Amino acid sequence: MEQIPLEHILILSAVLFSLGILAVITKRHAVVVLMGIELIFNAANLNLVAFSRHDSSLLQGQLFSLFVIIVVAAEAAVALAIVLRVYQHFKTAYLNQIVGDEHKS
Repeated sequence: MEQIPLEHILILSAVLFSLGILAVITKRHAVVVLMGIELIFNAANLNLVAFSRHDSSLLQGQLFSLFVIIVVAAEAAVALAIVLRVYQHFKTAYLNQIVGDEHKS
């Protein structure tokens, strides 16, 4: 079976990372910002697995990627719980309205 070249995987990872950064910077909804953060972590995981496959004698990249997946799952659960509490308090999940309400009081 033919392997995908490392450069192609790195380009895909850079695109995912860029889309994640774009979502975090430009979007106003808290859930979309969390999805952007998830894209950033997935890009990092893709890099870890790609470099681990590049040198098949080492498995540290794959093991570290598994650790990152576990941490990201816990982060997503906590972040969604925080977003739900913020929504209950402010009745919105738009970050610019939450920050604007915070400065007014």
